[in-house]
Amino acid sequence: MLALLLSFSLLSAALAAPEVKLGNTFVSGAEYAPSGVEFFGGIPFAKPPVGELRLQPPVLTTTLNTPTFNATKFGPSCLNTAFPESLVSEDCLQLNIFRPANVNSNVKLPILFWIYGGAFSVGATLKYNATSLVAQSIVRGTPIIVVSTNYRLGPLGFPTALEASKKGALNLGIKDQIAALEWVQANIAAFGGDKSKVTIFGESAGAYSVTLHFLGKHIKGLARAAIGQSAPVVPSFLPGRNQDRWTSFVSAIPECASLANSTNTFDCLRGNFTTATMLKGVAASTTNIPTDLTYFPTIDGPDGILPDLPTKLVPTAHIPVMLGSNLDEGTFFIDQHVNSSEQISKQIIDLCTPALLGAKSLTAATQQILRLYPDVPALGSPFGTGNNTFGLSSQYKRGAAILGDWIFQAPRRAMSTSLRAQGIPVYGYHFTEPTAISPIAPDPSTVAPGSIAVTHGAEIPFVITGLTNGTASTEALRAMMQDYWISFAVTLNPNDGKGNKRPKWEEYSVTKPTVLQLKGGDVNVVPDTYRDAQMQFINSIPHVFHR
Repeated sequence: MLALLLSFSLLSAALAAPEVKLGNTFVSGAEYAPSGVEFFGGIPFAKPPVGELRLQPPVLTTTLNTPTFNATKFGPSCLNTAFPESLVSEDCLQLNIFRPANVNSNVKLPILFWIYGGAFSVGATLKYNATSLVAQSIVRGTPIIVVSTNYRLGPLGFPTALEASKKGALNLGIKDQIAALEWVQANIAAFGGDKSKVTIFGESAGAYSVTLHFLGKHIKGLARAAIGQSAPVVPSFLPGRNQDRWTSFVSAIPECASLANSTNTFDCLRGNFTTATMLKGVAASTTNIPTDLTYFPTIDGPDGILPDLPTKLVPTAHIPVMLGSNLDEGTFFIDQHVNSSEQISKQIIDLCTPALLGAKSLTAATQQILRLYPDVPALGSPFGTGNNTFGLSSQYKRGAAILGDWIFQAPRRAMSTSLRAQGIPVYGYHFTEPTAISPIAPDPSTVAPGSIAVTHGAEIPFVITGLTNGTASTEALRAMMQDYWISFAVTLNPNDGKGNKRPKWEEYSVTKPTVLQLKGGDVNVVPDTYRDAQMQFINSIPHVFHR
């Protein structure tokens, strides 16, 4: 029944026009029958970051300064190369609200606050219709609100040049997210939300954002819990490491090209440029997504967003956390044409250069990783596929196993252990549903059939957007997973006993670590000890890998 209800697109015709009064403004949204969910989209939370406000921290705005505001559609994406020009704009600092129908401001519902992924280079809220998640909360009798936010991407959101450091312009995209959370504190009550019950959740770069938030001092008063879906922990650098990309960006803006190699580009870049012009700069400096991590957050010093290497940070808020990863994360990040161990080690070395502890230590570490992950197809990823190499070199499965563990699994395990040792409640999961299809994976026609399996992003439809062609087994898993997520947002514990019958999700343990396996027909607690020796080594030398 629920699957039928949710088959209607968010952009289908609205049968009613819900309205909320926000200050002196009447905000009109859309109600999408028969899901019982209302949508308010494209609501600005900051002034447009254009002209003099380009490459500046967001300027929060909590009022709309207009008698009426049409919030029936998603706003545009921030500038990135994954969408046509018609769907992007620099005037993109907007958020969306999904809530149960007929809610009034006297109700106080818990909030799930979504942050999308995309290597901090691509992405948009318009890809994430949260109707399914809110509808499930209604069905189970614990209604919630979902808020999703845009944030600046690429060189406009994460400028890495030394000039950006000197002018206070590092990690602007993360600051956008904080501004959106501040807007929620100021305004969500008007939509029936409880500002004291905000849980932040995100996937990939969104999950890394979540990590920076729950480790940061700024999260106090903005959120009380966090969920990280496939949070990567990648090499972190000081400003200037990717100066060449900044030069490429500036060089592609004709009016500023002559200043590309100077340390005074910001004044020119704050000119009155068209979207098309700025997109040229973004395209010129953004390549090889997802393997290029140019625009990940930069170390910005004391009281910054990322004051030090992630493994050196100690949380001050001590909020409950849910962390998980997918079975075959690495198949998303390894080149399908890899055919040698040298290519695998080069990918790691390139990401970690300049080496924090010297080139020799980095080379030695990658060689040891290769020894720990032998070129044996039965041990590689996609896991559980025996000697099948899908018509590719055996090095593909080896490299996929290495990158999946190095970027996702090992850091997730280390973070879970560290947080739990500090007395912070942690719940871990391992998503292994073999039929899951990642909405962010490469075009199937460009990869060998069966070669990406339960890859990066495969859990997203089961959590937020719902399934398009679900079976009885996968729909049951979807409902169960949404129940866990909703329960965590409502009670800070995924085991509220409401909704679908499901196994108890045990807290993570330092002495006997376990995770909840999420697989259709086989949801159960399993030991978090797979590839233990390999991940212990990776986690033993975080500073070699700049993390």
